[in-house]
Parts: sequence; C-alpha cells; structure tokens
Amino acid sequence: MHIMEGFLPVEHAVGWSLAAAPFVAYGIHSVNRRLREHPELRMLLGVAAAFSFILSALKLPSLTGSSSHPTGVGLGAILFGPAAMAPIGFVVLLFQALLLAHGGLTTLGANLFSLTVVGPFVAAGVFRLATACRASCNVGVFLAACLADLMTYVTTAGQLAFAFPDPIGGFGAAFAKFSGIFALTQIPLAISEGLLTVLIFNALRRFNAQELQMLRQPRREADA
Repeated sequence: MHIMEGFLPVEHAVGWSLAAAPFVAYGIHSVNRRLREHPELRMLLGVAAAFSFILSALKLPSLTGSSSHPTGVGLGAILFGPAAMAPIGFVVLLFQALLLAHGGLTTLGANLFSLTVVGPFVAAGVFRLATACRASCNVGVFLAACLADLMTYVTTAGQLAFAFPDPIGGFGAAFAKFSGIFALTQIPLAISEGLLTVLIFNALRRFNAQELQMLRQPRREADA
C-alpha cells in the first residue's frame, strides 16, 4: 500500500483526495462527539492510533512505487467504528510521509482511501456479521482485521491498475498482476495481523473493561 510520492498521475491524486476528504471530515465530527460524551476514552483511542501507526510503518518491498505491510486499522474500527479511522489514518499517513518517507503528500488521498476508508468499513462490517452469526469474539476480531488488511491491498491494486492499465489487457490484466504480486507478501501479513489484533483486543478486554463497556453502549446509526 502506501503509494510513493509522485507515483500517481495528477488527476488521480486529486480525485482520490476528493474521494477521501468527506470521510476525514465526518470522522473528525464523529470522534469529537464520542470524546465529548466520554473523555476517558482518549487513552483507548490513542492505543488504536498507535497500533495503526506502528503496524503500517513495518513495510516490506513489494510493487514498484508501493510496499506491503500490515495496516492496523481493524482494531480501531472494531472499537470506535469505521468513521473514526479516517482522521486517525490521516495523522498516521501524514507523519509517515513527512518523517519516514513512507507514502507521500501527493498520494495521501489514495492511501487514505484504501487504508482508512475501505479497510475500516470492511473490518466493522465483517465483525458485525460474525457477531450476528454468533461466532466467538476472537473469530470475529481475527476475520475483521485479516480481511480489512486484504481489502486494503485489493483497493490499492485497483488504484494502481486504474492509473497504469496494461497496454494489452487494460485494467483487468493490470489488476490481476498487481494483486497477484501483493498476495505473495500480504496474505501471510494479513493472517499475522489478525492473530496480533486478537491478542491486543483480549488484553484490552482484561485491562480496560470499563472503557470497552462504554463503547458497547448504543451508538447513533450515523456512527456505524
């Protein structure tokens, strides 16, 4: 993921930035409302942000112009809902671009959309579905984190294929090529991230039970 600085055509960079902007704006509103109601959740929100920052900084070589790494967005999406991860991810990606040369400013919108929009919504949806199917909490957390990671990279492969279609096979051939290369490193990384997220979530259930109980309180439908 983390498409490098200057790699996307200008019109693609602008388009993805415009697509991601509403999610960041609404996420800020959602997080601020939640923290006004329960300011004691700030520490737990910080844990979710740190988890995403650390995991998404552990990059491995993959595609030219991109990299492969865990995402860390599943935990925050499960705890606070997917909307909260857009502003958190914005800060994470901005710091990584400026301090670690990981990603870039011109590609910030594209990276935001795959990492902090698609990934978190997949994680929240999978976790709710697993809960509705009466799967154990550990199974739900694992599937949510693992599939959010994979779908982030499916989105990135689509972004790259859209920007650089194959001269013969077009978008479909380029997408198959990009996603196939990502799969070599990302499938084991996604499984590892799922297992690690289960461990962290269980630790939070043990040591932050009161905060988690607050998060289980009914949310407004818009926070879903």
